[in-house]
Amino acid sequence: MVEKVDIRAALADRPFFRGRAPDNEAEAGAAFARLGRINNGEIFAGSYSGDTPWERHRKGDELVQVLDGATTITILTAEGAERHELRGGQFVVVPAGCWHRFETPDGVTVMTATPLPTDHSSAADPRMEEN
Repeated sequence: MVEKVDIRAALADRPFFRGRAPDNEAEAGAAFARLGRINNGEIFAGSYSGDTPWERHRKGDELVQVLDGATTITILTAEGAERHELRGGQFVVVPAGCWHRFETPDGVTVMTATPLPTDHSSAADPRMEEN
């Protein structure tokens, strides 16, 4: 059965998570709503400010769409670090296996189609941990 999802309604009872940081990532879950399943992952939406830890998804590409606000995503590709500023109405596809993180000083609402599982790292460069 096909379901229609109201993102605003799904986020209505979710708190805005201020001060997201790599050391309080467990608290971020309350700010995010699970909107549905897709392929080998889930669709999430949430609102926060702050910086995320590094993360990667080994089993597929991740779609990150900014619904409101702005963020800067850094993606560690084979060619080096790429930084992309994203504002409401923009999205980026993070290639499978690429470490990435978000810097969001003023706040953002995002929706993601995220392959699972997700690896996290608080290292300065998580690629160095792999060796």
